[in-house]
Amino acid sequence: MEQMEYFDADNSNAREESLRMVSTAPMDNEPVSDEELRPHILDGFIGQPRLKAQLQLFLDAAKKREVPPDHILLAGPPGLGKTTLAMIVANELEVPIRVTSGPAIQHAGDLASILSSLDAGEVLFIDEIHRLPRAAEELLYIAMEDFRVDVMVGKGPGASSIPLTLPRFTVIGATTREGMLPSPLRARFGFTAHLDFYPIEELEKLITRSARVLGLELAQGSAIQMASRSRGTPRIANRLLRRVRDWALVHDLEIVEPQDVQDALALYQIDTEGLDRLDIAVLNAIVNNFQGGPVGLNNLAAMVGEEQETIETVCEPYLVREGFLMRTPRGRMATRKAWEHLGMQPPEDASNSDVSKLI
Repeated sequence: MEQMEYFDADNSNAREESLRMVSTAPMDNEPVSDEELRPHILDGFIGQPRLKAQLQLFLDAAKKREVPPDHILLAGPPGLGKTTLAMIVANELEVPIRVTSGPAIQHAGDLASILSSLDAGEVLFIDEIHRLPRAAEELLYIAMEDFRVDVMVGKGPGASSIPLTLPRFTVIGATTREGMLPSPLRARFGFTAHLDFYPIEELEKLITRSARVLGLELAQGSAIQMASRSRGTPRIANRLLRRVRDWALVHDLEIVEPQDVQDALALYQIDTEGLDRLDIAVLNAIVNNFQGGPVGLNNLAAMVGEEQETIETVCEPYLVREGFLMRTPRGRMATRKAWEHLGMQPPEDASNSDVSKLI
C-alpha cells in the first residue's frame, strides 16, 4: 500500500498533546499506523458494532455489484480507529490505498496530481479532510461526483482548461470536526460513519487482543485496569499497554498482575480515572487556589503554567465529558466529582446535577 507521509509543523496543540501519555495524538516516536496491533479485516475490528454492521453491508453490496463503493466519511474524535477502518475497507475490497491529509495538500495542483495517478477501484484516504484548502475542496467536488479533473495548461491569457477523465475510485475522508466540512463536500459522501467513545468492556477486549499480538500474558483483572484509564480511546489503550509491556520486560514478569499495571501507570502519573499530571494540576488549581471556582481561563492557565489554548483544547474536553469540570458564564468550576477525586470534602453547593447552584 502506497502512503504519503506528512507533518503539520503549525499544529502546536498536536505537539503539546503528543507529550502526554493519555493524549489522543500520536507520540513523537510512535506512528499513527501501528501495523502489529491494527486489525486488517472488519471481523477483527473491536467495538462500534452498529457501524461495523452498516459498513459490512455497504461493502458487500458494492462487491456484489462489482463496482467501487460510494465515497465514505469517517467522523469522530481522534484515536477511535478512523485510519484503521480506512485500511480495512481497502483490504476488504482487495484494492490499493493512497494516504494523504488535508494539511499536506497546499494547492489544488497537489490534489490534482494525486487524483490523476489513481488506478481504477483504488481508495484515496484523506485524513483531516476538513483542513483542505478551498481550491482543493472545489476540485475534489468535481472529481468525486463526475470523476474528472480540469487541468490548466499554459499561463496568462493563453491558459486553457483541459478536462481529464478519471477511473472510478473511492474517497475515504476522516475528520474530527464534521461541522467544518462545507455542505457541498459532505453531500458527495454516500455513507457517513460516526465513531463513538468506547465503553470499558470493549476496551478490555481490545487490550486483551493487543496483548496476545504483543506476546504479553495478562492476569485476570489486568486488562480492565488499563481499560478504565484509557479515556474511551483505543489509541490510548494500546499506548498504555505498551508501557505496561515495558514494565513487565524490565521486571522480568511472565504474567502481568493488576498490581503491576497500577505500579507501571503510577510511574507515568496516570490515575484510576485516566487523569494525568496536567488534568490533576488543573483540578487542584480550581479547588485549592480558587475554592472550586468560578475562575477565568487566563487565571487558570497562569496558575498551572500552560497556555490558555492548551488548557481549553487539550485538557478540558475530557474533564468536562467525565464530569470533573463545568464551563459556566463566569468561568470554570470544579464539580463534586472533582473534589471527591482529589480526596477533599466538597462544599454544599457543588453538585453534578444542579447547575443552577454553580452559576
